[in-house]
Amino acid sequence: MKTYESGAELAAEVAKRGGLFIGEFADVADDDWDLLVEGVDRTPRQMIAYQLGWLQLLLGWERDEQAGIDVVTPAPGFKWDQLGGLYAQFYQRWEKVPAKELVDQFRVLLGEIIQMVEGFTEAELFEPHQRAWASSTPSAWPVWKWVHINTVAPFTTFRTKIRKFKKLTAAG
Repeated sequence: MKTYESGAELAAEVAKRGGLFIGEFADVADDDWDLLVEGVDRTPRQMIAYQLGWLQLLLGWERDEQAGIDVVTPAPGFKWDQLGGLYAQFYQRWEKVPAKELVDQFRVLLGEIIQMVEGFTEAELFEPHQRAWASSTPSAWPVWKWVHINTVAPFTTFRTKIRKFKKLTAAG
């Protein structure tokens, strides 16, 4: 897993990878947003819905903890071994939203995540046990790892998927 020297470096990487990911959707045809193609496990809409779901969870965990609310990870009603059901909930939430709105919402939430990261002290980001939500699993990762695995890592993986999707649909 990539490591970071500072919160500024993490924020910059989130911004970069998020921008590259969402930029790939500019030339997805309107009729292709719900198309599932062989060799790619999600539709373009599902790819963005997945990202939106995790961005909302991260922001919600931090917001709730700051408000003194007990945070349930990954989400109320779901355990870590039930992520498929959580993803289905993400997809359902965004299934009727126009493509432009999905992209716009992604950009808004990406900005909020970057702002959140920039608002943490270096200790809050890089030292374990700084947030209860980040310590909610036996791994007790520091906050930066949670941010990385829910932003940079999937933005990179899903950018590859959407590029493959576009290549396959252009060739078809």
